Amino acid sequence: MNLYKIMFFISMIFGTLIAISSYSWFSMWMGLEINLLSIIPLLKDSENFYPAESALKYFMTQSLASSILLLAIILSLNLKEFFFDNFQILSIIMNSALLTKMGAAPFHAWFPEVMDGLNWNMSLIMLTWQKIAPMVLIFYNYQLSTFILMIILSSTIISGILGLNQISLRKILAYSSINHISWMLASMLYSQSIWMVYFLIYSIISLNIVIILKEFQIFYLNQLYLSLNSLKLMKLSFILNFLSLGGLPPFLGFFPKWLVINNLILSKFYFLSLMLITFTLITLFFYLRISFSSLMFNSSETLIFSNKKLNFKIFLINFISLSGLLFCTLIFNYI
Repeated sequence: MNLYKIMFFISMIFGTLIAISSYSWFSMWMGLEINLLSIIPLLKDSENFYPAESALKYFMTQSLASSILLLAIILSLNLKEFFFDNFQILSIIMNSALLTKMGAAPFHAWFPEVMDGLNWNMSLIMLTWQKIAPMVLIFYNYQLSTFILMIILSSTIISGILGLNQISLRKILAYSSINHISWMLASMLYSQSIWMVYFLIYSIISLNIVIILKEFQIFYLNQLYLSLNSLKLMKLSFILNFLSLGGLPPFLGFFPKWLVINNLILSKFYFLSLMLITFTLITLFFYLRISFSSLMFNSSETLIFSNKKLNFKIFLINFISLSGLLFCTLIFNYI
């Protein structure tokens, strides 16, 4: 890694930390801007596929969202009498800007396009770290409203439908992320701790998947037929991670969804939980398509022994992730 990459990476982390630990809206906005200005040089790196295009799309979208957020902050400070009676309007303006920043539907159009031009390292940052600051800021301004419910429903519906016809694994993970955003927004309704558990587990599973895809340099579905045949254990852990991301019960990914559904049903959000479960089944369908494409096609099997060794670190991370549900249930039973 070059020195400038390390510097901008640290600056990006500081920007997020400033945004989530500030006491005033203006300094939160400043933290988001530091984060944005730090990630642009990292996106412009020549290792990415379309560095200029991705950086420009990301910069334009985030600048627009920052401008709207700053507008909402200025209006809240200068027109207190007007917005005291119309707090809902101000909340919608502010939340729209923050939802655009993290790529929730229907403000999502930039996200898969930016993802498709990046390498796996930057894709992982976009999927995980860049979601933290906007989500925490939404917490400060979060109240149950028709607008939030519409965002949750549109995120889960749009991500399920648009993810079906994709062949790029980065776009599939981007639409998957939009689906998980809807679950995270639903988890925020009554509990901050459930959101933290959900985000942490989602980040671990995404890390596992991205590590395997980066190891084999896989970017499209048709590459799965050939690439994973040399290491059967790696292929198995790859498939199980995708099933875990979809939330199938024996795996760790089921645990946060279980908590969210339990919380929603206790709060009598029956229709919302039904919609979330139904459209998550669509995302699970394209995860299964990925799993089958890497598992079922054995026409490229070779009898020549491969001397490629299994990376122990990757295997250890995958083992911890996949056996996590067992540990979680054991720990929570004794707390």
